[in-house]
Amino acid sequence: MDKLLITGGRPLEGAVRVSGAKNAALPVMAATLLAPGVHRLRNVPRLRDTQTFARVLELLGARVSFEGDQLTIDTGDVNSVEAPYELVKTMRASIYVLGPLLARFGRAKVSLPGGCAWGPRPVNLHLAGLRAMGAALDIEHGYIVGRNVKLKGAVIGFDVVSVGATAQLMMAAVLAEGATVLENVALEPDVTALGQALIACGARIEGLGSRRLAIEGVGRLRPIDTTIIPDRIEAATFAAAAAMTGGAVRLEGVVPDHCEAALRKLEECGCTLWRGADEVTVACPGRPQPVNVVTQPFPGFPTDMQAQMMAVCAVAGGTSVIEDTIYFDRFTHVPELARMGARIELKGNVAVVKGVDRLYGAQVMATDLRASASLVIAALAAEGETLIDRIYHLDRGYETLEKKLGALGAQVRRVH
Repeated sequence: MDKLLITGGRPLEGAVRVSGAKNAALPVMAATLLAPGVHRLRNVPRLRDTQTFARVLELLGARVSFEGDQLTIDTGDVNSVEAPYELVKTMRASIYVLGPLLARFGRAKVSLPGGCAWGPRPVNLHLAGLRAMGAALDIEHGYIVGRNVKLKGAVIGFDVVSVGATAQLMMAAVLAEGATVLENVALEPDVTALGQALIACGARIEGLGSRRLAIEGVGRLRPIDTTIIPDRIEAATFAAAAAMTGGAVRLEGVVPDHCEAALRKLEECGCTLWRGADEVTVACPGRPQPVNVVTQPFPGFPTDMQAQMMAVCAVAGGTSVIEDTIYFDRFTHVPELARMGARIELKGNVAVVKGVDRLYGAQVMATDLRASASLVIAALAAEGETLIDRIYHLDRGYETLEKKLGALGAQVRRVH
């Protein structure tokens, strides 16, 4: 099992190009099931998750090929509607194939999902929405099963904002009979990008970028030809790493508005930021200042940056308070950061972080994707060596992370 060995104490300096967004690529990959034909997706990150999803599509009968950052998917010969447990258990986003399979074929057999170790994150909103559209779904031996389904338009309101359920029902509705209205939908750029890709293929969707979507079902769609948006969480993670190490990093190929909440919080920490059309430079020559953070749905501060921001606060000159209102139990990084000398008191979904002068290298264990990233940026600033175990979590969401950090001057080595 691979590990990362990091020797800390070096400010990050230079430029880094941000990869395509995993969380935008995966639903678009699922959407290729809606239309038979050859689909072309550019700026797709080569990650464990995108490769796993490609394998799911291949098991359904699609032909998938990577060439650089371009992904070609031929769904003309899809002949199966079963997404098996062996793959779905490793990646929660595999649930995205459910709506497209029901919309195109009228049937599906999709394993209940797995993914990161923290939190239940149930799929009840997905199932309730599809049932409201007329899908008779059963849970059989760990699988979601639909037979003889004819999706029809419906008015569906989400009790809580859900990125996954918004994307799922948007994909299902574009081929459903009649009109569908989705209320209280997610505004994340990944959702908007999916909607824009579907519209380019002939879908009729109104209200993108608002909390209400109106979708008129169509008879068929054209194959997708699109470019995946930059990964705002990767960009914000590198920005946090610059703040953590007292460095200066230029993020290239980004959409600044997509990560504005995280960037503003780093400015509160004392960082200086320069924003361009498709780049951001982050400089933090001194010790970070304490900040208070409350995670919220987009455009608020993202829960996917909570762990990384906690690492920055761990060396701030004062006390910070971090509250996660999205996932109450997303704090598995706290005991690992404590092994490095961080002083963090956790009460429910609120962490009180008392900044220390420095962190120290230690052997730590990655527990999920973003927790892993927090340990990496903490290690970059720590005194001595840090060995991070179970970095397969990192490989799910960060493309060639050690190479990008090495190009910025970090001393990072993958240990087999």
